[in-house]
Amino acid sequence: MIRRPGYALAALAVGTFAIGMTEFVITGLLPDIAHDLDVSIPAAGLLVSGYALAVVFGGPLITAGVAGRRRKSVLIWLLAFFVAGNLMSAVATAYPEMLGGRVVAALTHGAYIGFATIVAGDLVPPSRRSSAIAAMLSGITVANVAGVPLGTLLGQQLGWRATFWAMALLGLIAAVSTAVLVPAGAATGEARAQVTAFRNPAVWLSLGMTALAFGAVYAPLTYVAPLMTDVAGFADGAMPWLLALFGLGMVLGNVIGARGADKRLMGTIAGASVAMLVVLVAFGWTSHAKAPATVTLFVLGLAAYATVPGLTTRVITAADGDGQNLLASSAAVSAFNLGNAAGAYLGGLAITAGWGYAATPLVGAAMEVGALGLAVALIVTVRNRTATHTGADRR
Repeated sequence: MIRRPGYALAALAVGTFAIGMTEFVITGLLPDIAHDLDVSIPAAGLLVSGYALAVVFGGPLITAGVAGRRRKSVLIWLLAFFVAGNLMSAVATAYPEMLGGRVVAALTHGAYIGFATIVAGDLVPPSRRSSAIAAMLSGITVANVAGVPLGTLLGQQLGWRATFWAMALLGLIAAVSTAVLVPAGAATGEARAQVTAFRNPAVWLSLGMTALAFGAVYAPLTYVAPLMTDVAGFADGAMPWLLALFGLGMVLGNVIGARGADKRLMGTIAGASVAMLVVLVAFGWTSHAKAPATVTLFVLGLAAYATVPGLTTRVITAADGDGQNLLASSAAVSAFNLGNAAGAYLGGLAITAGWGYAATPLVGAAMEVGALGLAVALIVTVRNRTATHTGADRR
């Protein structure tokens, strides 16, 4: 712990801002990239899904490879590779080069957030861990509110390559900020020692709960544009401010969820998940009119991100309830991304089946029911484990 952790958390948040912007900004630039690199838009879409898959599988592998090294040095090196990946994309003259740059940047995504989560948690007392993690992750929420729209605008005005140059610059700023403001800290434990945490069923239940809970959001969010235009009746030009409103809900939910999780971790996760279930069910009906659809979209962002600090804390402490596990932290990032992909896929199946865009929130609600089921199983597992340990200590 340090006396003034705010500066270090701000440096980490710059890194998550750059990473969040890199992941999501490409969706608004796909037509331009596809045209410039002479590929179809579906082929260019692999730049999105390829990134997500690289995060899912690459994060834990990269994390395991650098475990045991000093955290600050690892963060700086990861940001250096992040910069390199965006530079590769910025100068790409062919599609394979562009995809390669995206994969390089994505491989640093999970490992960086995994390490940054552990560093953020160590900057403060355990009672404030969720708030510190939320502050570090605030870069991602701000990236969705401001970074993605601004990056899209920059690409539209100066060409899509300008956006990738800008993200490389952001990564460089994050690396310098980390070098100056983040304390040296200790090294993490060796990967072999940390793998033992995955023998605990609570870790797997936490990861499954994370994937389902966030996948529930992406079932409707992936198709939010046609949902709000074709179903609710908004003009296409309304989407920027509607997405900004959703992003504002994310920011508020991140703060509210962190404060609640610091006081009652599982209670906050369960409460936010129940709220998200109610909102998703309601969205299936409110999406048919402008005003209620707008309110529901905002509340969905709030409820969804109210779960994030708690879910992340639950995963990284699931092994023993207090100590932080680096590999579990990286696996949590993979679980979020796997949930995103699953939600988008299942929502697409509902649309293809002829149920319409308004069915996608109900698909999310079904996924949220599964997340709540795992939450109950997790609570029972943790209580039984605690009772077992208490009985052993008495003997």
